[in-house]
Amino acid sequence: MSEGSSVLFHRIPGLLTALVVVAAGLFTACGDDNAAPAASTSATTSARTTTSSNGASTSTAELVKLLRPSVVHIKSETATLDDFGRLVPSAGVGTGFIIDDKGDIVTNNHVVSTDSGDAAQDITVTLDEGSEHKAKIAGRDPPTDVAVLQIDGGNLKPATLGDSSKLEVGDDVIAIGNALDLPGGPTVTKGVVSALDRLIQEQNVTIPNAIQTDAAINPGNSGGPLVNLNGEVVGITTAVIRGSAENAEGIGLAISMETAQPIVKELIDKGRVQRGFLGVTIQEITPSLAQQFNLSVDHGVGIRSVQPGGPADKAGLRQGDIIVKLGDKDIQTSGDLFAALTEHRAGDVVEVVYFHGGDQQSTQVTLG
Repeated sequence: MSEGSSVLFHRIPGLLTALVVVAAGLFTACGDDNAAPAASTSATTSARTTTSSNGASTSTAELVKLLRPSVVHIKSETATLDDFGRLVPSAGVGTGFIIDDKGDIVTNNHVVSTDSGDAAQDITVTLDEGSEHKAKIAGRDPPTDVAVLQIDGGNLKPATLGDSSKLEVGDDVIAIGNALDLPGGPTVTKGVVSALDRLIQEQNVTIPNAIQTDAAINPGNSGGPLVNLNGEVVGITTAVIRGSAENAEGIGLAISMETAQPIVKELIDKGRVQRGFLGVTIQEITPSLAQQFNLSVDHGVGIRSVQPGGPADKAGLRQGDIIVKLGDKDIQTSGDLFAALTEHRAGDVVEVVYFHGGDQQSTQVTLG
């Protein structure tokens, strides 16, 4: 596997696999989300006492009791035709959490998608008290692996959403999810924020500002909440890293709520995310490429072609220009550019810093 690559597991009959990230060439993918009958919801936790950022002393068990009614079990099923015209069912499981009393539930897109990227045909949500509800998809955003489901149900308990921008490395966090879909209900794990601002990249998925944690995250946890000690959801558990030579222990990743919340709102309001685009095709600039073609910079993203009449064209960007900054984000790689665009919407005006020949220039681009 090439350095810096990553692997997104796919659904196969009877399995829903988790998003797995490979970082700096050190890791390879490992793990599956096994589809099994929906389990009743219960949890075994320690009664360790923790102190939240506001100074209140609360046991982990007490926090879990408060959070469990907001956490749901998700089972998705799809039937496809094989080469002989026979229907072949496939199923997967994951986790989600309720965010309002209208029945909106946040989860990962890959939890409710087929191997080909289509929406799952049949989705069942099981609440903490055991009741099952058919769910419909309010919206999906594959580029950030976020999806919103909707159910009809009374007496729903929404989770409290927190401000992930206030997290610091070393803060305690709790992950709750249906790890391996084990019978007996969700699994609760506890750890710390190991790092911030990680970048998750896989195929067409680019997630900036991810939270790294050593709280154990396993297949089936996908879409579940990562919670601070105030009982607030600060992330959506999404990925686990595995080593190439041997398993890398204690490296899990979550989408920050800072990234997820505007996406969730747009999915609820519009059913999709209208993300901004530049209207260019690109080529990542590497030191070897820069040396070969005697380029003025050895990093950034080169423009291979410009869409006529598109945002970049209107702003004066041309084939051969090298983008090194978009908005407040430095652009070293194509992943950096995708991540920067993920944070913007159509109509946003952003400054693009680029090299034209040997000259550094800047322009204002109105994203399409």
